[in-house]
Amino acid sequence: MSLLKEPDLGTPARPGPATVSIEVDGLPVTVPEGTSVMRAAALTGIDIPKLCATDSLEAFGSCRLCLVEIDGRRGTPASCTTPVADGMSVRTQTPKLEKLRQGVMELYISDHPLDCLTCSANGDCELQDMSGAVGLRQVRYGYDGENHRDEKTDTSNPYFDFEASKCISCSRCVRACGEVQGTFALTIEGRGFGSKVSAGGTDFMSSECVSCGACVQACPTATLQEKSVIQLGMPSRSVITTCAYCGVGCSFKAELRGAELVRMVPYKDGGANEGHSCVKGRFAFGYATHPDRVLTPMVRERITDEWQPVDWDTAISFTAARLRDIQARNGVGSIGGITSSRTTNEEVYVVQKMIRAAFGNNNVDTCARVCHSPTGYGLKQTFGTSAGTQDFRSVAKSDVIMVIGANPTDGHPVFASRMKRRLREGAQLIVIDPRRIDLVRSPHIEARHHLQLAPGTNVAIVNALSHVVLTEGLVDRSFVDERCEDFDEWAEFIALDENSPEAVEELTGVPAEQVRAAARLFATGGNGAIYYGLGVTEHSQGSTMVMGMANLAMATGNIGREGVGVNPLRGQNNVQGSCDMGSFPHELPGYRHVSDDVVRGVFETMWGSTLQAEPGLRIPNMFDAALDGSFRALYVQGEDIAQSDPNINHVHAALAALELVVVQDLFLNETAKFAHVFLPGTSFLEKDGTFTNAERRINRVRPVMAPKTGKHEWQIVAEIAQAMGYPMHYGSTSQIMDEIAALTPTFAGVSFEKLDKLGSVQWPCNDAAPEGTPIMHKDGFVRGKGRFVQTPFVPTRERSTRKYPLILTTGRILSQYNVGAQTRRTANVAWHPEDVLEIHPHDAEVRGISDGDEVVLSSRVGATSLRAVLADRMPVGVVYTTFHHPVTGANVVTTENSDWATNCPEYKVTAVQVGLKSPAMAG
Repeated sequence: MSLLKEPDLGTPARPGPATVSIEVDGLPVTVPEGTSVMRAAALTGIDIPKLCATDSLEAFGSCRLCLVEIDGRRGTPASCTTPVADGMSVRTQTPKLEKLRQGVMELYISDHPLDCLTCSANGDCELQDMSGAVGLRQVRYGYDGENHRDEKTDTSNPYFDFEASKCISCSRCVRACGEVQGTFALTIEGRGFGSKVSAGGTDFMSSECVSCGACVQACPTATLQEKSVIQLGMPSRSVITTCAYCGVGCSFKAELRGAELVRMVPYKDGGANEGHSCVKGRFAFGYATHPDRVLTPMVRERITDEWQPVDWDTAISFTAARLRDIQARNGVGSIGGITSSRTTNEEVYVVQKMIRAAFGNNNVDTCARVCHSPTGYGLKQTFGTSAGTQDFRSVAKSDVIMVIGANPTDGHPVFASRMKRRLREGAQLIVIDPRRIDLVRSPHIEARHHLQLAPGTNVAIVNALSHVVLTEGLVDRSFVDERCEDFDEWAEFIALDENSPEAVEELTGVPAEQVRAAARLFATGGNGAIYYGLGVTEHSQGSTMVMGMANLAMATGNIGREGVGVNPLRGQNNVQGSCDMGSFPHELPGYRHVSDDVVRGVFETMWGSTLQAEPGLRIPNMFDAALDGSFRALYVQGEDIAQSDPNINHVHAALAALELVVVQDLFLNETAKFAHVFLPGTSFLEKDGTFTNAERRINRVRPVMAPKTGKHEWQIVAEIAQAMGYPMHYGSTSQIMDEIAALTPTFAGVSFEKLDKLGSVQWPCNDAAPEGTPIMHKDGFVRGKGRFVQTPFVPTRERSTRKYPLILTTGRILSQYNVGAQTRRTANVAWHPEDVLEIHPHDAEVRGISDGDEVVLSSRVGATSLRAVLADRMPVGVVYTTFHHPVTGANVVTTENSDWATNCPEYKVTAVQVGLKSPAMAG
């Protein structure tokens, strides 16, 4: 398609009904109260010239280009800052206005480089456009006086330049950094002619800028410009698609020049992001064309052999023959597969279908197992559905926001910007985390309460919060009586003294009065919303904690409307979708148990295959069975289990014991070291399908370019199934979605046609909700009544000891993604070239460790080395690291402990010791 130019109405929309009627150049228009004259004019099709105004930012009124005349009013007010009034008559084109606007433009142009024909923004410059719009034909002022045309260009950022000589000081970048992103890294320094945009008095790379691109997006000239545009030229066409990084699911315009991708521009109509982005989605797409990508299938007999490139037919027949042979010798259940949370719903669906229908077993699991499987279990037990309750917009109606075990500014930055905007407007924040994340205190934001609990004590804290709500009479009895069940039994349990803040203080380390104050605020502060992440789920009591949060939400009546809810912040782009598509050994698509004869019968009829009624193996069971010899072959779709799974030495031993490992991925990753077949995958830029984000939003993923490998991933899977004797053929990805919709009640109304028409929908999407369901459980819970569940605190088996006196917890960083396979192959490494160990100065001092020292991090299962960074974000006794670089291998030290209900690994609590790395070890 041609380059998509989204309309810019100048100022943001105002809520409410259209009740104010005015005339603009004789054309009538009725708009909501508070709407600007500029926006009202734009709605009639009249574009008033502007430079400092854009509809993603509040009006500023500095450029003086949008002047209008209003009957009965003196002067020429700025249309961007003038609200409409009933009966108003506005004139946007008069001789007086023409002369004023031309005079303003003359002043701008007199201090601007006249290099339009060679400028990187030629054809996409608002200053250029507005010169034409106002009819500027001459500049009466000379060019010899004082000017800014020799200002230096800041090229420090790896993704964009700041060409100060072209800056018109409109403040759009400054306002975008504050209003949209919430970082406040930019400011206007100086006064009058000396005023200029500054990145905090330093260059962009050294400043607090997080490279989200909001400033680049807002800039009306070439002042802030992507390096890719400078190098490749202005794009000429665009394709709307979806980011393949975190679970926010941002929509983008992929803008191309010919067949070459020039830039990714956040799409204003994207339901999840509404025109905002982060450094990964906006800029870190270069991995898709990185020379490390493998584009040809490869096979080998033994993992010690060299890889042999082969054609697709050879790779597919080799894989199918080996799988059939292993089953013939070892039984139907001797093979299985792992689906990916980074691939599309359609790709995940065909893999689990291949395993169930072609392999003939239920040995399918997903990498979602190691992050959010407790979410699925806990929310299904309490609410009846395995997903979050809200859309992201809902946070704008929250009065109290509780963030538990999540770091949104690093892990889900675009949603974090929404949240920060609401906090700046006055919402109160409660952070429950062992680490002092940025949200605890950052520009214009400070948490009302930070409950800095000991790792592994989440359930004790949530029980204590609920104890206060119950015993202090703060329960929403009308909500509970009408909407819930099993309350009395839960109330008897939660009222026990062992759940009081005073009783759990010794366990959690959080003063009882802090817990009581936080509980009172959440129960009485208005709309209360809970947002949580892997710091909740990756524990031995992850499922218990999810149910504990659901109990708290129900007890306070914070379910079923805007501004409330229990909301998981999913880590990868399609974690929700991979679960929806039936990637667990006990559940078919739509979270329906394999033992249900009626459900299984529907699938058997559609698929033409008999399905097993018994659940298959989970990932940890596959590893154990590989070591005992009963499990012999594994198909791994888009997941680096040899780096991301816990107790890596155990994982490596299991992989090495297998007769056949098939890896389908972009790069030769750590798991590929144990593989016998490598099937090259496609990047998100080549995919055609859908992702489902953390708010259940199903977004279209459209191909920006043809598959560099020659095949779509779903085609490869279907051909392997066919080679094994099971007929599986699709003519297009839309046919796969049609099959998903026919078999999955929550997707019953989903089709590519509908997604293309509406942009996106949130499941359930069916006859009852043909355009989707932004807010769940409005009039009743999916299971009928919300169920209170008793959540006793059971301490983790992982305890600090004399040998391992510290507790390690892990997390992510803004610039990197998951195991880093993608982001490490982009300029994002400039911000995070290595994983480091954050250690409290006290813990460092007693070990003789200084900032920057190489240290050894060891646990009872393994050891690794990395650089120490002294930080007081964690309490004494707790250390922290990320897991983005395989050279560090942080999961060498994490243990086999896991959630009692789902086997989700306990990444967040590992007893460790830290010591200086000796010279001998370094050698």
